[in-house]
Amino acid sequence: MGWHLSILVMATTCFMLFPISDQSSQSELLQQLRKQLEYPRQLDTWGNPSSDPCYTQPTAVLAVTCEGNALMELKIIGDRITKPPKFNGYSVPNVTLSEVFVLDSFVTTLARLTTLRVVILVSLCLWGPLPDKIHCLSSLEVLDLSSNFLYGSIPPKLSVMSKLRTMTLDGNYFNVSVPDWLDSFSNLTVLRLQSNLLKGFIPASIGKADVLTELALAGNSISGDVPNLGNLSKFEMLDLRDNQLDGELPEMPTALVTILLSKNSLKGEIPEQFVQLNRLQHLDLSFNFLVGSPPEESFALPNISYLNLAANMLSGSLSSSLTCSSTLGFVDLSTNQFTGDLPACLNGNMNNKVVKFVGNCFSTDPAHQHEAKYCHQSHKERGSNKDVGLVITVVGILFIVLVLSLVLMASNKRSCQIVLVEQQFLQKHKQDNSTSGMSSELLVNASKKTPFYFVYLTSICNNLSYFQLYMGKLENGTLIAIRCLALHQRYSIRNLKLRLDLLAKLRHPNLVCPLGHCIDSAVDESSVKRVFLVYEYVRGGTLSSYLSGSPEKTLKWCGRLQVLIAIAKAVHFLHTGIIPGSLYNRLKSSSILLDEHLIAKLSDYGLSIIKEEIYKHEVVEGKRYLQNNVPAMEESEDDVYYFGCILLEVLMGPKLHRKGGPFVLNDLVVSISSQEEREEVLDPVVIGTSSQNSLSVVVSIMIKCLSVESSTRPSIEEVLWNLQYAAQVQVTADGDQRSAVSSQSMLAHLKIGTWKSVFPAASVYYCSLNTK
Repeated sequence: MGWHLSILVMATTCFMLFPISDQSSQSELLQQLRKQLEYPRQLDTWGNPSSDPCYTQPTAVLAVTCEGNALMELKIIGDRITKPPKFNGYSVPNVTLSEVFVLDSFVTTLARLTTLRVVILVSLCLWGPLPDKIHCLSSLEVLDLSSNFLYGSIPPKLSVMSKLRTMTLDGNYFNVSVPDWLDSFSNLTVLRLQSNLLKGFIPASIGKADVLTELALAGNSISGDVPNLGNLSKFEMLDLRDNQLDGELPEMPTALVTILLSKNSLKGEIPEQFVQLNRLQHLDLSFNFLVGSPPEESFALPNISYLNLAANMLSGSLSSSLTCSSTLGFVDLSTNQFTGDLPACLNGNMNNKVVKFVGNCFSTDPAHQHEAKYCHQSHKERGSNKDVGLVITVVGILFIVLVLSLVLMASNKRSCQIVLVEQQFLQKHKQDNSTSGMSSELLVNASKKTPFYFVYLTSICNNLSYFQLYMGKLENGTLIAIRCLALHQRYSIRNLKLRLDLLAKLRHPNLVCPLGHCIDSAVDESSVKRVFLVYEYVRGGTLSSYLSGSPEKTLKWCGRLQVLIAIAKAVHFLHTGIIPGSLYNRLKSSSILLDEHLIAKLSDYGLSIIKEEIYKHEVVEGKRYLQNNVPAMEESEDDVYYFGCILLEVLMGPKLHRKGGPFVLNDLVVSISSQEEREEVLDPVVIGTSSQNSLSVVVSIMIKCLSVESSTRPSIEEVLWNLQYAAQVQVTADGDQRSAVSSQSMLAHLKIGTWKSVFPAASVYYCSLNTK
């Protein structure tokens, strides 16, 4: 059932993209892509709107191929990019596309070209997390997004692209583990993820990717073993250079032509099975910790042309009768512990080969060789001093830990430690601390681990009670917000910390920044009582306070749209930007905080990650909240529904609160939908500062969100699209230049580029705002 539901959701998402097939519409979409790419010089030939890109002459940097009215191939190669020393996930001036660029909008436009089979977009300065909606290009066979600034995770939904044969994402900033669903591809033959920031292990499941012929993961931070690939009968190229692999060499598929494993920490001996690799042409095992003697038959493999074993701990002597393949043109044995004579077939002068062998103990060329005793010393002996030192160090550390544990137990203090999480985008926050409301001192301290005693924490917060939020002050005067969570079930410390660490890693400009946590346990770690979550303090107050009708806190329509768009972005990130997604996030106006610059941030999110019981409490408390405003629903309530409640409150303002008790939601919806009755129902501030068209967009999406059937509600992505479109409509409606500039500034800050609106029985509207 769950599998069918996932397919249905994905199909619905792609259907909402409204695929385009006629030629004129395709040309318009290509022009839209050109605008979103900020008019690169490679697309100057598209400058004439009347010209058809399908009939432009292909070049090395631009190619558009069409078959009839169907666009089949899009290739755009940008200028070579000089990567900055560090990339923190944000736009880099004069390097990436500008802050106005939104990758999600770009992929939305691209995905409407559903007949595409080849997409090559290289060195175009694209930046942002790759949206999973790219899977809507169901006909795609080749995808190449190399040399851009894509970061985060690789969308799992790519695996449903049944026709995809080649996926190349080299030279980006993907920074998660290697996906463990690569065997789900039915036709993927080439996978290239070189020069990213991938970490963790190579999943064993990759050994089940039957049709895979090429795997390139060089230039990452991958550790562990090389998985067993022996069952991949079609596998021809393996490139795992420049990683942190530290296992032993496994047996390899006999179809391999190229093996590149240099610059790792591989150990053990070269397997004898390597002599069965009759198709092998290129073998590079240099700069590892391999020992023993290499199989001499490897020099005589029928197709071998390049053999690099340099900078290992290989030893022994090579037989004088060793034979070399006629195809062998390069051999490097440098910096090992080989002894004896150099075999005749490795004499480069006689056999027209390039042979390197310095740094061994060969009798040939003694000026560049070590003395024989150097190579007769076993590698175990050479490492013995280091091993002894390591053992002493480990024992010393264990002794210190034991002493400290005894001291802490004897102190009879119930204490806990606030683990201040590392700021992934610390430098960016330093630059933006004036707008985020966070002091640079607090951000600097956020990368440290600070002792924080429970007694001091409760003295700050005056005996925190269950699920209440308190303001605290650190000794240096920094204000913080603290949430207390009571745990009624027994959780292991390890399991709880894993959940807390996942929550602590969530980073988004419109989420209140988590600074750390504190676990309150009793005498032992088996009975956790409470957890304290520590957040940045946001000074401006809650959204509900700005909607209460207070004269000193009044948000006009543009300001309300700005808040709604920001929170929709935050919820969209929680749903799709992390795995697993956080789908129940305590959405209500009192959980939306505004700083002194009216930048909105969502608080109390992701608590279901910590504990299911907290989610259940959330549902109960959410219903209690709704009963004062709109009728509570059943268990089908979700973030989208609660977001609809926020939309209703934004539209009605103080009029909603004046109703006091429960009321009939349908009556309100009918009243708001009617142009004649709106003035009686909606907040006068909304009526006086909004255009009719912009207001209608928001009313329409609110009605969808409050649908009784959860299956008929829109996705948060669709909600975001409609709000962005409403903001653009409002910009157009604001006639005078002063108002337009102000709104453009707001939209540019929110990185809005292109929007679409989806309405029942209505056309799709495409608009754009040039914020350059």
